[in-house]
Amino acid sequence: MRILFAGLLLLSATVLCQDAGVTLRYRNFISRHVGQVSRDRCDQEMGSRRLTTISGSNECKATNTFIGATTNRIRSICGSAGAPYGGTLTRSLQPFPIVVCELKNQNARHPHCQYRGRAYTRYIAIQCEQGFPVHFERDIVSFD
Repeated sequence: MRILFAGLLLLSATVLCQDAGVTLRYRNFISRHVGQVSRDRCDQEMGSRRLTTISGSNECKATNTFIGATTNRIRSICGSAGAPYGGTLTRSLQPFPIVVCELKNQNARHPHCQYRGRAYTRYIAIQCEQGFPVHFERDIVSFD
């Protein structure tokens, strides 16, 4: 009986750790990619969200995409509003408003990162885990 209880306890701890990992990745996805961002405010948004540098360096991040929709609408892509795409990804069945912020001054180093924004309406490809978006892969112009 003790072995059974210990096994259930270990299994529960494993599931909780996995859920915590997905929750953290989902929160990171939201902070990096979700929100109504004007194409004229890329510098401010990239800076305030601390997205200007590549992790572990002072090199400026080349690009970041913001999805102008609610978290619920984006999350629905991981369910009925999405379809498998390219193996491990899910694509949206409907287009989304996005703003792509691109580095203007190539080879710049933090704190001199400057961004130019472009607004589009595009389908998006994301990675989902346990029903939550955890990674933005790319925007898609159209399907063949």
